[in-house]
Amino acid sequence: MSKCLERSGVFKLTLAACVLATPTFADGFGLGRTALPEEIQAWDRDIRPGGAGLPEGRGDVYTGEEIFADACAACHGDFAEGVGNWPVLAGGFDTLADKDPVKTVGSYWPHLSTVWDYVNRSMPFGGAQTLEPDEVYAIVAYILYSNDKVDDTFELSHENFAEFEMYNEGGFIVDDRAETEYPTWRTEPCMQDCKDSVEITMRASVLDVTPDEGEDDASASQAAPAQDSTQVAALADGGSGAEASVQTAALDPALVAEGEKVFRQCAACHQVGADAKNRTGPALNGIMGAEAGRIEGFRYSKAMKAAAEDGLIWDEASMAAFLTRPREFMQGTRMAFSGFRKESDIEAVIAYLKSHSE
Repeated sequence: MSKCLERSGVFKLTLAACVLATPTFADGFGLGRTALPEEIQAWDRDIRPGGAGLPEGRGDVYTGEEIFADACAACHGDFAEGVGNWPVLAGGFDTLADKDPVKTVGSYWPHLSTVWDYVNRSMPFGGAQTLEPDEVYAIVAYILYSNDKVDDTFELSHENFAEFEMYNEGGFIVDDRAETEYPTWRTEPCMQDCKDSVEITMRASVLDVTPDEGEDDASASQAAPAQDSTQVAALADGGSGAEASVQTAALDPALVAEGEKVFRQCAACHQVGADAKNRTGPALNGIMGAEAGRIEGFRYSKAMKAAAEDGLIWDEASMAAFLTRPREFMQGTRMAFSGFRKESDIEAVIAYLKSHSE
């Protein structure tokens, strides 16, 4: 090697030429070695649609919700609804035929293995491959729950993984371009008699599709639009404070206590109590029996404003229907929570909300 470089004067010969000119490396560059099986395995992380390649592990929805809140919600929202331009992970089932479809894990992705593989490889943002397999299973279970694919007691594992058929699994076709199109493209290109003029015939309809630097701030998950923390203490029917006290006293204390526990699923967006303020969602003091969209200064969705104009009152029946399936009860609502599965949870939350009439 040294003699070769000496003959090259001021290194005019390339390193490759020098290496090849040396008899010791006549059969190759002499660099590297064959990778060991365990080294290949360390890089071989791909997961197949049938579950092949999955590590052993398991994770339930409840655990996944906690991990998601800590590691994912800053970008994807507490309920997988997305924050700013960061991706929405839930919903959009009836939009795929629209001009601007909502392509989420639930509405668009064809295989659950893609979800597991992507979370395992690339998430969380800035901390890729820091999650343990059990944590990945739990997060994927929570994403399934957010898309109404499983109930809140579900546990995902390597054993039941292959049982899931995604909503849009049949919406994809086999890529046959190698047989049908490539032969047409791979011909000698024409370089003459081109078009007389070049015109712009189409423009992108959505331009702000890339999140700005810094939008991953944890506070983004609770970006509160509130300018006014006004709280309505009186019931919508004009009930006095005495009447409200009687109503509160009639509630089952055990049911109210259970409702407080269940309400933790709502607390990321809504507050109740003496110091309650508007957050992503409005403060809920006095909501039972009140008119919809009643808090001045809070930016309600168009759907909620329309419901208020139609005279919606939050009685037990309407609140129960909303908490069961918010998006079915009020199409266009910004509330990302998919709804409670258990009637007992709904009953408990309503009792808890009644206990905060002031």
